[in-house]
Amino acid sequence: MKEFFKYVFATVVGIIISSVVLFVLFFVVIVGFLASLGTEKVKTVKANSVLVLNLDQPITERTKDNSLSGLPFVGDGERTVGFADVIRALKKAKTDDNIDAVYINVSSPDAGMASMLEVRNAIIDFKKSEKPVIAYSEIYTQGAYYLASVADKVYLNPQGSLEFKGFSSQITFIKGTLEKLGIEAQIIRVGNYKSAVEPLINDKMSDYNRQQVTAYVNGLYQTYLSGIAESRKMSVDSLFDIANNYKIRLADDALKYKMVDALKYKDEVIAELKSITGKGKKEDISTISINDYIRNLTTSNITSDQRIAIIYAHGDIVSGEGNADQIGSERISRAIRKARLDDKVKAIVLRVNSGGGSALASEVIWREVELSKKVKPVIASFGDVAASGGYYIGCAADSIFVQPNTLTGSIGVFGVIPNFQNLLNNKLGITFDGVKTGQYADIMSTNRPMTAGERFIIQNDVNHVYDTFITRVANGRKKTKAQVDSIGGGHVWVGTDAVRIGLADRLAGFKEAITAAAKKAKISDYRLVEYPEKTDPLKELIQNAKDNVSAYYAKKEFGENYIIYQQMKKAVHMNGIQAKIDYDINIR
Repeated sequence: MKEFFKYVFATVVGIIISSVVLFVLFFVVIVGFLASLGTEKVKTVKANSVLVLNLDQPITERTKDNSLSGLPFVGDGERTVGFADVIRALKKAKTDDNIDAVYINVSSPDAGMASMLEVRNAIIDFKKSEKPVIAYSEIYTQGAYYLASVADKVYLNPQGSLEFKGFSSQITFIKGTLEKLGIEAQIIRVGNYKSAVEPLINDKMSDYNRQQVTAYVNGLYQTYLSGIAESRKMSVDSLFDIANNYKIRLADDALKYKMVDALKYKDEVIAELKSITGKGKKEDISTISINDYIRNLTTSNITSDQRIAIIYAHGDIVSGEGNADQIGSERISRAIRKARLDDKVKAIVLRVNSGGGSALASEVIWREVELSKKVKPVIASFGDVAASGGYYIGCAADSIFVQPNTLTGSIGVFGVIPNFQNLLNNKLGITFDGVKTGQYADIMSTNRPMTAGERFIIQNDVNHVYDTFITRVANGRKKTKAQVDSIGGGHVWVGTDAVRIGLADRLAGFKEAITAAAKKAKISDYRLVEYPEKTDPLKELIQNAKDNVSAYYAKKEFGENYIIYQQMKKAVHMNGIQAKIDYDINIR
């Protein structure tokens, strides 16, 4: 027995010492990594430089601080770039004497359609400088070609490929998976088009959903074709014919149908860039990436105390603080309130990119927008998606600006109450019993089906939330509730249709929203300030350590099926009544 305790004690001591050593090593790595950040130098822009517009990286709402991306579980070192920073950088490059040209490097961009349109328009604006814009790739996906098509010269590798086939939208249905697990999704909703719940209860699209998806996919496609047609000086009909008949199969086909200007190898493109920048054959081209160029941008040198506040609302809408990729009701409403109470802030631009989420959290944020509108101009700028709760938080703004390919509307609500009885009773052998003091004391229980009385109560709650939602929209858009209901019911609209039916005011981008805010505030000299303030990367690492590790291993385990895992996880963890768009929309 004495020997046993000796070995146990030695084992415990060994575990403690090992833990301490590992912690110290991890701490040393962190400190060393952070110390190395301080030695990183800003890259200077040399004369006769080419600005490299790498658009394969994620194009987000705001440029993220990836200074900790080299640490375990934080990420793979992938950079991101905010579309607003790209706009700012290209505007600066127009008048930067050190920038001679822009080189677009894009194969498969990670961005939404409206975000790509923002960047695309910024490139078009840069071209007013008459500095050449060259695009080259070995492979152009449809999104890549949409961006590259604005270049003065679009080049493709002679053995490369250009994807041009039309759009498709696919929905993943998990009803069968839930049935195999013994889980029933009990649904309460308002709106025939509110199809967020369909993947949980159907194995295919409803007629209502097919109708609206067909409409908005065609709307997105029309914007896509129109943009390319204008840039390439081709007709929309000819582009439609090329895609519909899948005529671009080889690189030679892309040249034949004038989708590209020439087939070139990379060395030939480099030679052309050398000629543009006045470099000799044996000299290297001076280049600077869009990421480094953005880091070089100084803050506004405008000394005016007058400010326009940009409030970024990106991600799922949740109650509480949320995080950098969520719209936390506390965090965002606090940011709006701060801008409202700051006398130096003369106007607010609410930038929304969200498919919605919690109806209650949306109401909390709506209240701050409503209060702000009473004391200073508020302009809402909608991004890729501003639907359901995303529309809710912006509907009180003085004006709503959308891109033609923004997805918006989806005015409807739903609730999901999972029933795990079959899983627990029949598959796991777990049963429940108990007592209660009232008929509805255990309402919302997930270990049995709802009763008719419970369903009636919850349906009334959902109806009340929907009535509040359409009331907010009616007041904000100066319509009757009946008018809003007629275009609501969960119906998703593209931006062009949203303007036509009065859910939005103008087809315009982020930059135009800022200009409109300044005009309404009657100011011409102002600074831009951004809210919420970005979270310190080390603090965010510590706060999200558990989630980062879980996501890291889940992605490795599930691979391409990770998105299905995410959908199931969201379905099980939905709390409260939801104002959320139908699903994650992927256009291929």
